[in-house]
Amino acid sequence: MNNLALTDEILLKIEKPVRYIGNEVNMVRKDPEGKIRFAMCFPDVYEIGMSHLGMKIIYDQMNRRDDVYCERVFSPWVDLDKVMREENIPLFALESQDPVFMFDFLAVTIQYEMCYTNILQILDLSQIGIYAKDRREDAPFVIGGGPCTYNPEPLADFFDIFYIGESETVYYDLMDLYKEHKKNGGNRKEFLRKASHIPGIYVPSLYETTYNEDGTIASFEPLYEDVPRTILKQVQMDLTNTFYPEKQIVPYIKVTQDRCVLEIQRGCTRGCRFCQAGMIYRPLRERALPMLEELAAKGIKGTGNDEISLSSLSSSDYSHLPELCNYLIDNYRSKNINIALPSLRIDAFSLDVMSKVQDVRKSSLTFAPEAGTQRMRDVINKGLTEEVILHGAMEAFKGGWSKVKLYFMMGLPTETEEDMKGIAWLAEKISERYYEVPKEQRNGKCQIVVSTSFFVPKPFTPFEFEPQVSREELLKRQEHLLSCIQPRHRKKIKVSWHTYEISLLEAVLARGDRRLAPVIERAWQLGSKFDSWSECFHYEIWEQAMQECGADPAFYANRNRAYDEIFPWDHLDYLVDKAFFVRENQTAHASETTPHCRAKCSGCGVNRRVGRACF
Repeated sequence: MNNLALTDEILLKIEKPVRYIGNEVNMVRKDPEGKIRFAMCFPDVYEIGMSHLGMKIIYDQMNRRDDVYCERVFSPWVDLDKVMREENIPLFALESQDPVFMFDFLAVTIQYEMCYTNILQILDLSQIGIYAKDRREDAPFVIGGGPCTYNPEPLADFFDIFYIGESETVYYDLMDLYKEHKKNGGNRKEFLRKASHIPGIYVPSLYETTYNEDGTIASFEPLYEDVPRTILKQVQMDLTNTFYPEKQIVPYIKVTQDRCVLEIQRGCTRGCRFCQAGMIYRPLRERALPMLEELAAKGIKGTGNDEISLSSLSSSDYSHLPELCNYLIDNYRSKNINIALPSLRIDAFSLDVMSKVQDVRKSSLTFAPEAGTQRMRDVINKGLTEEVILHGAMEAFKGGWSKVKLYFMMGLPTETEEDMKGIAWLAEKISERYYEVPKEQRNGKCQIVVSTSFFVPKPFTPFEFEPQVSREELLKRQEHLLSCIQPRHRKKIKVSWHTYEISLLEAVLARGDRRLAPVIERAWQLGSKFDSWSECFHYEIWEQAMQECGADPAFYANRNRAYDEIFPWDHLDYLVDKAFFVRENQTAHASETTPHCRAKCSGCGVNRRVGRACF
């Protein structure tokens, strides 16, 4: 084992020191001499980052190359952050314990907006410069990837490169280019210019934005003729014959998702109009059943995990789900290995499978109606009727479930008082169905949890044009919803809320432009870190930062956007046409639905760009 970057004295006085020592089972060990050094970073604590499948895939992919050594980096928790600053200890990678500034690349996966200040924490502790323009020639190239690259513009000034697409596609091309660059010599700017020629590689410093008097974007142009005007997302179409970790690292401590994960497919066909993931991960691609069976066996053997989880946006749409479930039940249930089936639609098959793999006395069942009325579900294209929801609830109650969690979204476009009442009424109807089950078949008291989030308009969705409802209006709607729950149901129905200020900030950062970089920097300077942790989030810090920098959150979050407005993300091509989003937005306002992709192609543009029909 390498010498640790932290002394025993430091490790003994910080929380969970095993976050920082590495040396876990299945950790990759290489001699770094002569290799491209690639630091893969998740800008949150170890337990969160080690649960992320994408990071595991890239770690496996990069380390398959003999000439690359990929190591891991995470955000130090606030206690260690303080010590590292006091003692001038640079941020380090777990495998070698070497400082990040010694690496060739620092690749940051950007999973959610609330980690943006943590990215600045990473850059600062790494001692490589927060702004890309200020980095020395020998500093690592900072790459951003992950779902928040749908609109990376608020972070553009901090990154050298954004990787637009799935890691399996062009990362090796980028490494080959860097080897050639090191061999032939050349400066930082020359490498970035050449990198921009690789499909899917976006170098933000090679573009310039101008603005209209009203604050909207007037133009977004490349600075050089050889730099592409549009960056096309790269998609791995064959998910069977590609990279996937067979031996995943086994942490010393319990992480958020401590299980063997099988990604069964990518993409979704359902077309929910608020759902960004369902749009940006098109088209739907499945992994072959034999591959998944083999990965399950190798994963359990290589890690000793006692749970297998199927990863997908909509597991019920995987065409071989019955065969896969039966295989897992037959081979692993008897060995006391749990099988987790998230993202299932509540139908007879799903309930039958879940009853076989779950202890119904200890688990609750989750529905996601998203809206309380059929009109509102049609607006968002949810594809669920009240009859289907109630039937699924009844079948679940008959199967032994008594606890049901319902996910709803408030503040959706065109929402009315009737739609808010519908949330209460639907919860009450589900509660009443429980008592239609014969008493001797019931499993204790019925408990319904209504969990409500607030609509956040996201890029690359049909609702990217819509405003977010103001705080004052949402508070009124909350009160109205609570008043609609009848007194006789209030002991059985509990309502929980997401924090509005977090939703507002998500909307600002999700739809923002490069003028937000100083806001992010100022919030970080004022102490903002780990904003996704409720105990660490302080909206007043962001409020102060926006005021000092002259940024108006309402401009980004609370206004309608015209169909012909230039958006900060319009130079990125995530395969789905903007014209499709316009059509879907108009269809939503007409309260009409669009069939899912397998039922009928809606002409979103994906099949034209990937060169074949989606199905």
